[in-house]
Amino acid sequence: MAVSRKPSAAAAKPSESSGSAGGAHDEPPVASAWTRRRPRREQPALSREHIVTEAVQLLDAEGIEALSMRRLGTRLGAGATSLYRHVTNRDELIELVVDEVYGEILVPDTDDPAHWRESAVVCADSVRAMILRHPWVASVFSQVGLSYLGPHVMRLNDRMLALFEAAGFDAEEAGQAIATVIAYVIGTGTSEAAWLTMVARSGEDEERWAARLQPAIDEASADYPRLRQQPKRSGARSLAEIRDTNFRYGLDRVLDGLALRLAP
Repeated sequence: MAVSRKPSAAAAKPSESSGSAGGAHDEPPVASAWTRRRPRREQPALSREHIVTEAVQLLDAEGIEALSMRRLGTRLGAGATSLYRHVTNRDELIELVVDEVYGEILVPDTDDPAHWRESAVVCADSVRAMILRHPWVASVFSQVGLSYLGPHVMRLNDRMLALFEAAGFDAEEAGQAIATVIAYVIGTGTSEAAWLTMVARSGEDEERWAARLQPAIDEASADYPRLRQQPKRSGARSLAEIRDTNFRYGLDRVLDGLALRLAP
């Protein structure tokens, strides 16, 4: 889910002012929010937690394009320089906000092998819900540095490993099974988040925006008979209900395949 970033030369090189080989040992092995030491004393009115909370609120309100250290400092009533005492750069800030929203994900605290599938559904639904609450997260999955070192992501992975190992998967295949489920959820959730972001920018609700798009869809599919033959949506179900149904269909098929691996 994350892509490690190569430390810059400036980050990797020990400070010349250290004056000894011992100073080099103070440098983190990689440039990340999770490996850098936090200040011994944080300003009373400003902490890393406060910065991250405000950053998530900014992202939810205005999207990833609005996120900058200067803009965030303005919202916090602090200069960008003050923020840099707690967060080195925008990349680190993204690592922190991604881990923060991963803390919203629920993994049932059960190791009952008879209920592994129901628990996996709860977790998958929770991941999807997180993405739809914070659609900006879909655009940063490829640039989140070492976010997988964050405590919330670690907790999620550890709980899911316990769940799949209790189901009967060995340690290696449990990791592969989790990666498969999460890849499906993130892929589907990312598509939904992109659609809902477009709807939000239109200033209309999902149903009205889809109705406006329908004539263009009909025209574009005129030369494609199989597309034209797809059943039309009835007014009985909302688009949100259809998205829920489609998500669950795909998730069930993924879990069906994994269940076969546990068959005697």
